[in-house]
Parts: sequence; C-alpha cells; structure tokens
Amino acid sequence: MKGRNQMDKFESLSHTAWDCKYHVIFIPKRRRRTLYGELRKHLGDVFRKLAAQKESQIVEGHLMPDHVHMMIAIPPKYAVSQVIGFIKGKSAIHLARVYGERKRNFVGQHFWARGYFVSTVGRDEAVVREYIKKQEKEDIKAMEDELCLLTYAVLACLKGLKEQGCNGPVTEAIGKIEKHINQKALLKNPLLRY
Repeated sequence: MKGRNQMDKFESLSHTAWDCKYHVIFIPKRRRRTLYGELRKHLGDVFRKLAAQKESQIVEGHLMPDHVHMMIAIPPKYAVSQVIGFIKGKSAIHLARVYGERKRNFVGQHFWARGYFVSTVGRDEAVVREYIKKQEKEDIKAMEDELCLLTYAVLACLKGLKEQGCNGPVTEAIGKIEKHINQKALLKNPLLRY
C-alpha cells in the first residue's frame, strides 16, 4: 500500500508514469524592469494557458520586475526547450498585441531575452518551491537597499552643490531627503523615537 501512494503522485501517459518538474528562470530583453502592475497580473494567466497547450502545468511561479521564476511540470514527450520556447514566443506575441499599441517603447515580439536557466527539481521540490516564494522578498529587499544607496548618493551630490553656493531648491531638496531618511530609520527602529 505504501508504494501505491507513492505512485499516485506521478502523472501518466499511455505507457509512462512521470514526475518531471523543472525550475526555470528567464528575463525580459536587456533585463528591463517591465513586469509590473497590470502586465504582471495578466502574464500569470497567459503562462498557465500556454503551458496547458503543451500538456504542462506551472506548479509554482513568481513574476519579478525583471525576471520570471517558475516551477513547471513538463511531460517527457516534450523537450524543455520546446515548451519554454513556446511559452516565451507566444506570450511575447500576445503582449505585443495587447500592450504594444499602448506604450511607445514596448519591444513587442522581442520582449524576452534569448535563452533561459533550467534545472531539474527532483526530490528537492519543497526546497525549490520555498526558494521561488522567498525570491520575491529577497528581490524587494535588494531593490530597497539599492534605492537607499542611490538616496545617499543624491544627498551627497546635493550637499556638494550647496557647498559650491547653490541654495534655494538644493537646500529644500536636502531637507526633504534628510526627512525621508529619518522617517525610514524610525520605521525600521522604533527605539530611535525616544
């Protein structure tokens, strides 16, 4: 009975029992941060429908501003490159038709960069699922850190301009940035209030 439960986890074709899952990552051309808002919500459904056309299933996935993470189950009768190429190609055509007319710099049918990363999931499925789920939080933290560094760089430039005699808007901008930095510090560490 124990072996039977294990076999129930497998998919099947006419003469094949299979469990082929892959961790796939691909990016928009020039790693543009274009996967956000309405486009982000829409793409998840598009990917799922396209995968279903190749008898595949997206088990887990996250759309980040500059890349796509997914765990996809692909039957052994299809090559991974065939399914991923199909998903990328058809989704690019779909995006060009739906969004191409709305945005001037939308690259349309050349939306995705060439290539992708793929690794087999195997027995580490839970680990890969958790990685994909945590990836969004890690990427957001990295973007926040990058924004923080940029804020300090802008502040340093403005202070340099002030030292050279530029006042007025420069002084006002310095005040706003310092206020913003202090508010962020208070949110992260409430003990600084006292």
